[in-house]
Amino acid sequence: MKLAADLQSTDQLLALSQAFTSKYLAGLNSLAPHRIIPSLPAATLPEQGIGAAATLEKFTALYGNHLAAGSGPRYWGFVTGGVTPAALMGDWIAGATDMNGSSSGSAALHIEKDAIQQLKSLFGIPEHFFGAFVSGATTANFTGLAIARQWLGEQLGVNVAAEGIASLPNLKILSAVPHSSILKSLSMLGIGRNNLVRIPAIPNREAVEVHALEYYLRENPGQPVIVVANAGTVNTVDFDDIEAMVALKKKYNFWLHIDAAFGGFAACSPDFSHLLKGWEQADSITIDAHKWLNVPYDSAMIFSRHPQLQVSVFQNPGAAYLGDPQEEFHYNNYVPENSRRLRALPAWFTLQAYGKDGYRHIVENNVKLARQLGTYIASDARLKLLAPVRLCVVCFTVDVEAAEQAAKVEALLQALNASGVVYMTKTQYQGQPAIRAALVNWRTTTEDVALVWETMQQLLTTI
Repeated sequence: MKLAADLQSTDQLLALSQAFTSKYLAGLNSLAPHRIIPSLPAATLPEQGIGAAATLEKFTALYGNHLAAGSGPRYWGFVTGGVTPAALMGDWIAGATDMNGSSSGSAALHIEKDAIQQLKSLFGIPEHFFGAFVSGATTANFTGLAIARQWLGEQLGVNVAAEGIASLPNLKILSAVPHSSILKSLSMLGIGRNNLVRIPAIPNREAVEVHALEYYLRENPGQPVIVVANAGTVNTVDFDDIEAMVALKKKYNFWLHIDAAFGGFAACSPDFSHLLKGWEQADSITIDAHKWLNVPYDSAMIFSRHPQLQVSVFQNPGAAYLGDPQEEFHYNNYVPENSRRLRALPAWFTLQAYGKDGYRHIVENNVKLARQLGTYIASDARLKLLAPVRLCVVCFTVDVEAAEQAAKVEALLQALNASGVVYMTKTQYQGQPAIRAALVNWRTTTEDVALVWETMQQLLTTI
């Protein structure tokens, strides 16, 4: 059997995988960060199997020329970090050991607890918060809002986990500029997207108008609600005034969930940590790991001050093999997944390898480079910055008449992404078609920004 033969050749197969990976990483700086992939022939399932070495050859032949540098220094599309060397080591070991992150029968549980403690130290999140890894910011937001839904039910004398969402009439979620994953979570939780109340934002900002939020709370007395705060919006990295929202919690009855998917990393730098002042009083916090932590997909954390509510939602009643949460700790009673990859291990490796100072440097360097790009854009009359460069995202448009703007933006974006130099994404901001560049990769340098700007200068003459 091929499987038995591969077992005897495991060391050689791992060496082949390492050689393939090393070659890919060596060419990362020159590889296009995004590609339009043509229709590719599908591999048919072999009757007998061809063995692992031949499979690598086949993979290389089919897909090797179509790989992109999504973890490279000029992928500025989704807010996606790269993979630090230490995180890659941890990820390989996680794959090889194949530990179930929910199991107490190995070191997995201790590794996750250890990584969470280090992350709380990195972010300045208090000790009493419970933390766990999930698959991404969408699942973290889903988890936080699920706990909030349970809390809201308790305020009304209802166990939502047992009775269902129908037992909660007139449930409302308040936010100014929520990420799309919040709306997706409301749909999945049965709350419904239409029960989101959009509180006005400060003019020309994406931050909530706190007086408008208080007006809603004052005019709806006795109605417990869920408030979603932004700690770093996608378009402009704007922050709600968390300290002011925490002050409102002392006057009104609401759950405060903070979506800090990448903005939470402002805590790593004394230059930006003030943006999160008061967040230790939140009820739940989302932070993404495959963004500014620069670990492989998929990885995020949910932090909560209410672990007992969390168990009420996510426990596995009637499944003795999964453990009684009152008698034995298992992460599967606190998060949506029962079986979980050990996402904590890449995080553990990179945190140990680079420490607080390493992540302070990554954050501050990315912000410096984003501001460098913003300065270039502001200096060119053909372009217009649509918001200050607060942290790591640059939001801009082509400065032409409104009737031409959408076409010009689309033409510039397509040309940039087809250049093989950089990848950015389109957006809408304050009613204007725009382009956004998100810089959260540890590899990005001043030279990368200069190369992208040189490319933009050339392409602006062609649109």
